[in-house]
Amino acid sequence: MSRTDGNASGRLSAIVTGVGRSTNIGAAICRRLAADGWDLVLPVWTAYEKRMPWGSVPGDVDALVGQLRGTGARVTTLDADLADAAVPDRVIAQAREAHGDIAALVLSHAESVDSSILDTTVESFDRHLAVNARAPWQLIRAFAQRFPERLAGRGRIVALTSDHTAFNLPYGASKGALDRIVIAAAKELGGQGISANVVNPGPVDTGWMDDAVRAGLTARQPTGRLGTPDDAAALIAFLLSADGGWVNGQLLHSDGGFTVSL
Repeated sequence: MSRTDGNASGRLSAIVTGVGRSTNIGAAICRRLAADGWDLVLPVWTAYEKRMPWGSVPGDVDALVGQLRGTGARVTTLDADLADAAVPDRVIAQAREAHGDIAALVLSHAESVDSSILDTTVESFDRHLAVNARAPWQLIRAFAQRFPERLAGRGRIVALTSDHTAFNLPYGASKGALDRIVIAAAKELGGQGISANVVNPGPVDTGWMDDAVRAGLTARQPTGRLGTPDDAAALIAFLLSADGGWVNGQLLHSDGGFTVSL
């Protein structure tokens, strides 16, 4: 199912995955891009939010879409379970059907369920790889296959990653695979005028932290505060801008110095 508002001639369109609720990084990216004049396609799968501890707020995504449209952005939402291998190609096709040419692909979705080497199940490992690595590869491939020559130099791919490893094994392993896929895209797709970068936003409290985790991570931040979704959105908006095109093939830490304090 898709929902599309009216047209907006002359604006570029971006696909942003992972906008399952209005408080996460994907939502902040959408707000920033809409303010910068982008139209948006949002593949959404709220079933993931419902099975996570923070849950899903009924109408939350619809309210966000209304807010984005209020800025003048054209917004289309798609129901998209990225664990299904048939879905990524369909997302790109439906996005192009609704918006025409797509200039940017922002991968902010993730499967993330804590488990270690000893207790990770095969089912969980496979699902993490499907959502966090296979689906991004398929989306990138379909995006590049349909990327128009007229937008050469304005093509953008940005993916969000993480440093998680121990006790979050399938998530960390699949994010490591994602990093390599996106860096490969920077080299392989550069000739089409598409740049590709990975952004590690560090610890951002989008509802998953308890008080102890929040206090412990804040104490390790040189800035004395945790990152916010808007901090990540600011860098991603720059990478998608005309001025951001020369940044390519990078894994960027936008974390207030958290990495250097470890």
